[in-house]
Amino acid sequence: MIESLPAVNATLNAIAAVLLAVGWVLIKQKRIIAHRNCMIAALVVSALFLSCYLVYHVNHLSTSFPGTGVWRTIYFAVLVPHIILAIVMLPMIFLTFLWAFRGQIDRHRGLARWTLPIWLYVSVTGVVVYVMLYRIPWS
Repeated sequence: MIESLPAVNATLNAIAAVLLAVGWVLIKQKRIIAHRNCMIAALVVSALFLSCYLVYHVNHLSTSFPGTGVWRTIYFAVLVPHIILAIVMLPMIFLTFLWAFRGQIDRHRGLARWTLPIWLYVSVTGVVVYVMLYRIPWS
């Protein structure tokens, strides 16, 4: 069960990325209710991801990257900002949602302009990290 969580996490990240992109398109089309529902779904999927991620890492502390040379450099160039931005985005997501639900749309919109690309970047690079770590046969 625990061994399957990295694949589950990558799937949840991919779903979140799609929901975020669709939510962005919906708000550009001024489809506010659909946008809201899509973003709530992205939040739920990301929360589920975080839960699975924590369960996995409590039981499996770390996995070493098996690649070498330039691939190792590329891997860490993706991983390090992914981790930093994943930490930074949590309070941003919370405030973005809080302001939306309070009807503070100007504040919501102002922060969402930063939150969305960071959240999308973290979701996509989460899938990239998974592929590089678990799916590419480096040896």
